[in-house]
Amino acid sequence: MAKKEIPVVGIDIGSHAVKMCQVERSGKDGYELVALGTAALSPGSVEDGVLHDAQDVADAINELRDNLKIKNKKVGLSISGYSVIVKKINIEIENMEELAERLHQEAEQYIPFDINEVYLDFQVIKQAKSEMERSEVMLVAAKKEVVDAYLGMIEGLKLIPTLVDVDGFALENIWNTVAGSERNVCVVDIGASKMNINIIAGGASVLARDVVTGSDKISQDIAETLDIDYDEAEKIKLGLQQANEEDAETLHNIFNKVTTKWVLEIKKAIDLYSNNNPGRPLTALVLSGGGSKVHGLKEYLAHETGLEVIAFNPFEGMKINKKIDMEYLRAAAPQMSIATGLAIRPAEF
Repeated sequence: MAKKEIPVVGIDIGSHAVKMCQVERSGKDGYELVALGTAALSPGSVEDGVLHDAQDVADAINELRDNLKIKNKKVGLSISGYSVIVKKINIEIENMEELAERLHQEAEQYIPFDINEVYLDFQVIKQAKSEMERSEVMLVAAKKEVVDAYLGMIEGLKLIPTLVDVDGFALENIWNTVAGSERNVCVVDIGASKMNINIIAGGASVLARDVVTGSDKISQDIAETLDIDYDEAEKIKLGLQQANEEDAETLHNIFNKVTTKWVLEIKKAIDLYSNNNPGRPLTALVLSGGGSKVHGLKEYLAHETGLEVIAFNPFEGMKINKKIDMEYLRAAAPQMSIATGLAIRPAEF
């Protein structure tokens, strides 16, 4: 009997919340969104991609599974932060069988960790067509202790972790699925405490980096400066609540201070790519993540980069299950890109 491929449940564990997404196959090449949701984490449970309070994260995952009535036990998760190194290298290889062995031998020169303390993986971007060429390979290394902590927490919930991905590759997966691979784009996912920058050219990630800065800094600065509570500051940040007129200049300075750092990091990545790929220009900047909803950010980035800025909807083109509240879906969609990129990975049943 042939095995049936069913997508895993995507779990994106951030510093402030757990995002969960479940999709099913619909038709030959399509998907149906079956369930999605978020659950808040206590401060400090996850910092820079490292799991500090496994029980708090486990409780959030259980809460989401119960609320969303998800039965599928096969899950996929992704990691990010200082414990993950993603680097493009050029290497001479005669065949794919040789690649894994060669990478393990040569990876140490590219990775600032003990080679015995990391898991290694790779993705071939461009395979050499002749002996005179070198293959382009995206090398990924993740610290074993960080990955194992997540796996232990997931297995403790009696769930089956079928894949561990990197945030940037999950974003690549969902972008290519929704938009195709024709455009060369810079995907920027802004979370509460980190920003992922992933440049996708020819359908593959060619530059991926995490930056420790996020939209929560804006909310904190607004709350402290205006002496208001965090929830009110969050609404002002998102443009959901009008601030007092006398606070306009103060708010402008707060937004400008934080978002200027974002722009500098984004432009550094774009410049690096453009200098190395003059014949493959970027055509758009794609915004996702909860921080992408910051009021006025889309227009600001368009002005600063000169690129078309797309507010990414990872569910575009998908069939939506009738039980899902459409208003909630519209509000949650920007922060669900990584979880959805994981959720469309198949697992054999």
